[in-house]
Amino acid sequence: MSGHNKWSQIKHKKGITDAKKSKMFSKLVRFISVEAKLSGGKDSPGLRTAIEKAKKVNMPSENIERAIKKASDSSAQMDSITYETYGPGGVGIIIETLTDSRNRTAQDIKHILTKNGFSLGGMGSVVWSFEKKITEEGIAWKPTTTISLSDSDLELLDKIVDELENLDDVQEIFTNAE
Repeated sequence: MSGHNKWSQIKHKKGITDAKKSKMFSKLVRFISVEAKLSGGKDSPGLRTAIEKAKKVNMPSENIERAIKKASDSSAQMDSITYETYGPGGVGIIIETLTDSRNRTAQDIKHILTKNGFSLGGMGSVVWSFEKKITEEGIAWKPTTTISLSDSDLELLDKIVDELENLDDVQEIFTNAE
């Protein structure tokens, strides 16, 4: 009767959920750190938005305070970079990142795209089909035109998005797929 141990099943499920939560927390810590650095550790609309976003996913307040304090004391520079590419079926993909190493992040994204048969686009190559909107969660790219995809292209797009979301530096991914 191997595999029927209740504790093993619970431990496995908890490990999966903890890994997802950890990934989300690390992205939010980066976001909070950048906003805290921009505001100099003082209260600002951007920092409040970052804190609200963290509280929505039940991030402990100790972690939030630690991120703000670390950003105020640290001299590390975090950059917000937007990458653009065309994906399967000609769908536009905008990748928002937050990184301390531009070269590492660019190479990681290029590697994922190349592995799936795509490459980075030039600045402005995809943005024309989106418009920036301010939402409750911050600034988001909303598509002005959408593209319908076949099932195989949709599966490939899902695979690419999942791989990109697994990178710590990637904050948001926007597509104009239907």
